[in-house]
Amino acid sequence: MEGVIDALTRDLLTREAGFDWTVTEFVRVIDARLPPRVFYKHCPELLQSLKQSPVATPSGVPVHLQLLGSDPLTLAANARQARELGALSIDMNFGCPAKLVNRHDGGAALLRDPERVFDAVRAVADALDGDIPVTAKIRLGFSNRLQAVACAQAAQAGGASQLVVHGRTRDEGYRPPAHWEWIGRIRQHIKIPVVANGDIWTLEDYWKARTLSGCDDVMLGRAALADPWLAPRIRHWQATGQRLPETTWRMRAETLCTYADLQCQKLPEKVVTSLVKQWLAQMRQGNAEANAHFQHLKRITRLDDLLQALASSEVSERKPHKALIQTPDITTHV
Repeated sequence: MEGVIDALTRDLLTREAGFDWTVTEFVRVIDARLPPRVFYKHCPELLQSLKQSPVATPSGVPVHLQLLGSDPLTLAANARQARELGALSIDMNFGCPAKLVNRHDGGAALLRDPERVFDAVRAVADALDGDIPVTAKIRLGFSNRLQAVACAQAAQAGGASQLVVHGRTRDEGYRPPAHWEWIGRIRQHIKIPVVANGDIWTLEDYWKARTLSGCDDVMLGRAALADPWLAPRIRHWQATGQRLPETTWRMRAETLCTYADLQCQKLPEKVVTSLVKQWLAQMRQGNAEANAHFQHLKRITRLDDLLQALASSEVSERKPHKALIQTPDITTHV
């Protein structure tokens, strides 16, 4: 989830019990071994390993580092670099559908040829020699699902110990529905654990995704930003069989205000204003009230004015907009 899941976001999303582990934005690997500063930028939690502390969010949720690339040798070199810096595991991104990434032979572009998936995973697994796990995330293919199973088998054969499957092809982007039943087909053809991903916005979606895929676990992407309390609600339901109340606008607004306070410690106000509105845009998915607030707040340019408006309940009295917009993907495991 490039540009939307930095260390501060991971911190906020894991303060309430719900997530088992989180994944960084991808580290883009092209043709060279990257310097440590690049890894620290994407995963500042690695600095904790210098103090012999776990690579985790402040609440103790492990953070796994993700690589995106296509050249096996360069991926291997950067996987070794990440291990030396203290990475807990290496997650390999074969799921990114972004046109720019795919044009540069990254992400879902490799799903056109299962052999390339195998070569990339095998190179990283061999480079790490079992010291830390290698996992992977794929989609159901590039243009169609004909090689979905083959790509999953290639990742397993290459040495992946777990596979996250987003239930759409690259060409389907984020258009609903996610095909959870196809994740189940993949699960039946490989032996490593499979995690279901895609369109899990509610408790009901969570149950349907598990039922149709047969997976024990799910990964939350865009939904974790849209509703920061979805993972805790799932965890509470798992533990008690009871539903927690739905997330209120006040809860969302408080999260955004806390996020702004934390970002202001290191970024200019103009940048923070943009980041807060970006997260608020993610919250529109499936929530008319959040969408109404976004429409009211999106043209505010001063951070103080934005935070003051967030704290106001004025918009909640208005008739909500009905048009809700799909927004791009993060990935966090429940």
